[in-house]
Amino acid sequence: MRLRFRRLRVRRALTMTMTEPTTTGPIGTAPFTREPLGDAELATLVAALRRVLADDQVLLAKTDRYNRARVPAPFPVHRWSERVPDVVVLPTFTEQVAAVVKIANDLRIPVVPRDGGTGLTDGAVPMRRGIVVDVKRMTQIHELDLVNRTVTVGTGISMLKLNERLAQHGLFYPDDPASYPCSLVGGRIGTSGWSLIGSRYGHTRDLVLSFDHVLPTGDVLHVGDGIGQKISKSSSGYQLKHLFMGHQGTLGIATTATLKLFPKPEAELSPFWAFDDYDDAYACVGALARAGVATFAGAVLFDEHKVAYLRRDDEAYIPQPADVRALVCSVMYGYEDEVRAGGRRLFRIAREHGARYLGDEISEGDWAARHDRYATPLHGRTKDGQVIPMSWHCEDAAVNYSNVPAVSRAWHEIIADLRRKTDVFDDWGMFAYTSAATGVDYLTEIDVGIWEQRLDDAAWAAWVQAKRDIAAVAIAHGSSMSACHGSCREGEVDLLPDELGRGFDVMLDVKRALDPNNVMNPGKYLLDRAYGRDTTDENR
Repeated sequence: MRLRFRRLRVRRALTMTMTEPTTTGPIGTAPFTREPLGDAELATLVAALRRVLADDQVLLAKTDRYNRARVPAPFPVHRWSERVPDVVVLPTFTEQVAAVVKIANDLRIPVVPRDGGTGLTDGAVPMRRGIVVDVKRMTQIHELDLVNRTVTVGTGISMLKLNERLAQHGLFYPDDPASYPCSLVGGRIGTSGWSLIGSRYGHTRDLVLSFDHVLPTGDVLHVGDGIGQKISKSSSGYQLKHLFMGHQGTLGIATTATLKLFPKPEAELSPFWAFDDYDDAYACVGALARAGVATFAGAVLFDEHKVAYLRRDDEAYIPQPADVRALVCSVMYGYEDEVRAGGRRLFRIAREHGARYLGDEISEGDWAARHDRYATPLHGRTKDGQVIPMSWHCEDAAVNYSNVPAVSRAWHEIIADLRRKTDVFDDWGMFAYTSAATGVDYLTEIDVGIWEQRLDDAAWAAWVQAKRDIAAVAIAHGSSMSACHGSCREGEVDLLPDELGRGFDVMLDVKRALDPNNVMNPGKYLLDRAYGRDTTDENR
């Protein structure tokens, strides 16, 4: 096949003169309160913002603010108004972000970065109101380097749109979350995201080479390996890149990023296999991950609860015989000759573990649809079988392969106990995904349907306790509470000091040093403790 190459035109960001805000001093009581700004304080803030932004970049309408007050994770809808920001801004380049953050710091107004808003741990939720910095207009492709195979982009671009442009050059950016069509590069940096095909290409932390980062004071820092924009390994000084990834917006805002690119795969193979019992499927997924196949991009284990849910309620599920109790999917990417060779090896391993191949139609279709169901309206059941509208949520952990069965059993029992108390919750089963080519640990997630319209304060409190229990099980098995989403939401966040130990104290020291006024996304990760406050209860 001949690839036709066409050079992308690079549109450089427009520049504008930034003026320093003229203020009389702090107007916010902000970082430790949830009250909205008064009319006079809001007018002062908006006037300062309009000196560095155009009028259409400063949004005050109720719809604009309410639509940025939450994320897909279920939440008591009667409390929605508690999280509404005072103002939303839409910057288009780094200098504007820096100016906005400087204003926020000077006035002591909370500032919360928002990218795609697809996160499940409230990182983009303005717990203390203030300014939401929405980066969705920062979609520029600043440079495409075909020789070094890198691209430098604004962090408001999605992987889907970026890859549409890269495909013209036979390249792709292989960061592949479930939220692929709508999650943005900046959000992936802020959460240190996990990729479905990370066993082949790495995860966000491996794929982002460097980025420009606006600190909580408004200063701009270039973060990468060494000083180079396109360097993948440096031993010069501290390795700061990882510090500024996964902080959930509490240490600043990434504005431009340089990403590592790969040749677009010539071939893909994504077989699905059925098993009579969970134990055989579990043994098989471990063997697949340890097989040493170079094109192996990942494997997924569906447990018996997941298969039962799909059979019961997923209209897109192609029914299988009742004796199918577990499923395994594997995926390979690469050149056709190497994918064929690797595929033969994985098929042989699957047969040795009692697998039944489900056929090309199911295998290709289900893998191709892996992004389509993210955050879509779903339904569940009450205990007596009544169909009801439910929102999807999942709790995840990074679990060693040897501990996946024990963690799975304990998590299902936690949700079963919750379900015995109320019909608000429904167990939708579990996945376990390989995180690395050796299969040393797995992103293990339990999916829970939540009847959000009935999620009152009592049900919410029960859910928060269940989240604590789920996190405690993970820690007791030597796991991390989250492989993907983060651990800053109510429930699991209470156990963060238990997981990190002395490392949590270092987090507090870093937060206090870089954000002396606690304006950057306050109320997350228990970081108020860096300022001698424990305001956890205010967020509930």
